[in-house]
Amino acid sequence: MFRYVETSVISYYTARPSRDIVTAARQTLTQEWWEDARQRFDLYVSVLVVEEAKAGGAEAAQRRLAAISGLPILEINDAAEELGKRLMDEGAIPSTRAEDALHISLATVHGMDFLLTWNFRHINNAEMKARIRTVIEAVGYECPVICSPEELGGIEP
Repeated sequence: MFRYVETSVISYYTARPSRDIVTAARQTLTQEWWEDARQRFDLYVSVLVVEEAKAGGAEAAQRRLAAISGLPILEINDAAEELGKRLMDEGAIPSTRAEDALHISLATVHGMDFLLTWNFRHINNAEMKARIRTVIEAVGYECPVICSPEELGGIEP
């Protein structure tokens, strides 16, 4: 099964430990999941993930880029751009969040089974996921399962 890894997962994996208890827990879970997932699953990123990983401080960007080194990179194509625009035009994703719409459309048009993200505001929340699925299925695609690494699981206790 193919798993598209959105930039927030990479950021949680490579970031310095947070003082916020929830964020710190997510970072730890992501680090444990990543070490297991790299070996067991087909993980993919996109050109967009690479570009977002380059942003910010040089040291942090270097850690993010090192983490995704060697993963297959999905290209942005016309179908992904069209679906991303449609997600925004139909209100599934706010028009101010074009990158989030593009992450979803990239995972969709490239046939990913899962889209992994810690973005609960614009991608992985119950109300938005229902709208996202409706738009995607209306144009004939199968919507990937949108979830966090924690929701996906796969770590043995």
